Amino acid sequence: MQELLDKMTHALEALWTPAAFVQVLLLVAIGALTIWIGRRVRKTAQARALEQQLGIAGRIGEGLIIISPHSVALVLIAAVLGMLNVLHRPTDLTILALKLAGLLLLIRVAVYVLRVSVGNYAPLKGWGTTISLIVWAALSLHVLGWLDAVAAAFDSIGIAAGGARFSLWSVIKLLVTVTTFVLVAAWLARWIEQRLMSLSAVAINMRIGLAKFVQAFLVGLSILLGLNAAGLDLTALTVLTGAIGLGLGFGLQAIAANFVSGFVLLMDRSIKPGDVISLSGLSGGNAEHFGWVQELRGRYVVVRDRDGVETLVPNQHLITNPVINWSYADPRVRLHLPVRISYNSDPEKALPLLEEAAKCNRRILCEPKPVARLMTFGDSGLELELRFWISDPQEGVYNVRSDVNRAIWQLFKENGIAMPVAQREVVLHMSEPIRDARHETRDGSERKA
Repeated sequence: MQELLDKMTHALEALWTPAAFVQVLLLVAIGALTIWIGRRVRKTAQARALEQQLGIAGRIGEGLIIISPHSVALVLIAAVLGMLNVLHRPTDLTILALKLAGLLLLIRVAVYVLRVSVGNYAPLKGWGTTISLIVWAALSLHVLGWLDAVAAAFDSIGIAAGGARFSLWSVIKLLVTVTTFVLVAAWLARWIEQRLMSLSAVAINMRIGLAKFVQAFLVGLSILLGLNAAGLDLTALTVLTGAIGLGLGFGLQAIAANFVSGFVLLMDRSIKPGDVISLSGLSGGNAEHFGWVQELRGRYVVVRDRDGVETLVPNQHLITNPVINWSYADPRVRLHLPVRISYNSDPEKALPLLEEAAKCNRRILCEPKPVARLMTFGDSGLELELRFWISDPQEGVYNVRSDVNRAIWQLFKENGIAMPVAQREVVLHMSEPIRDARHETRDGSERKA
């Protein structure tokens, strides 16, 4: 700690000179100007268009926007250095600032390349600036020669627990080491996932399952390796891991069940991206909660309906509840359309009209051909049913039913087939009221008639 204080005192004394003060003012002005330029560049329409552009051109444009303020700072510091040399003024602080600005530029480029290579959903996205500043601060201490003094100062702050001692420096080193290992594992898992997803000969469920397994395995392994590399004895974590396992058993049952169910769905190939499913409802045309499987995630499945609403369905729900998969083995499905006609209408004439209404729709298959059946004699009329097949349930079910119903209505009107309205007949039976055989006398006593 004393060594760090001595270095800080010496640095402050070196800054307390007119020449150093002028350099500090110029560097502060360059820093403020750089921040202002960076914010102005990011708010331009061209910068927003480049950030939203896909492909290599979009990534290069986004990278240029990110490093533009650092590049401007480097150029301005170099210009100030040249001006001071021309004026024969001291340039020690300006040279140091030039080194640190160049170092920050290189770190920012490296972090951005790492983030792009890992992918859009990587932990690095949105943390590029923070990670760059942390790495730059550590390397800057090394360039200034302060790293050993800072490490010794942080190492002097700690607590002793039993036979072990935990210092602030050991905690920082542990976090940095584990984070580095996890980032490398995430980059490697992303690279393996891209290679697996390009294997068209392997089923999509198998590819997703292997990718998720590799990602979980590599991240878990990287954490253990990071802890070991930081010098932490893993045998000391026996009690902690036991407590975590107990917590998973009691407090995180649903989360663990969803993760296990996700791997089961991937392995048994019962549901895969692109499938058309109904989360509830009856078979035979009822399409309640009807939608497409967009993604299979570790904890949930993304289902998008025809209204554009994406529902996150827990994996356990798909395992423990009945789910209609309209495209499990064969995309063709049969729909049932009930129709009621009056007893005054001829069913032998109505049945062919139902089949004709189905043939007018282009989405209804000709083979198997539509059929119409007389199902039962109902209370209000004859119960008929039209059955037909479609091969594209992902295009919707209710729209086909609506089109066929409209065709049936038109054909029935043209051919005199009546559709009854449910009626109820209520019969009232009137009868004479029953009179009491007794009545009162004038004096209030009762007597029989």
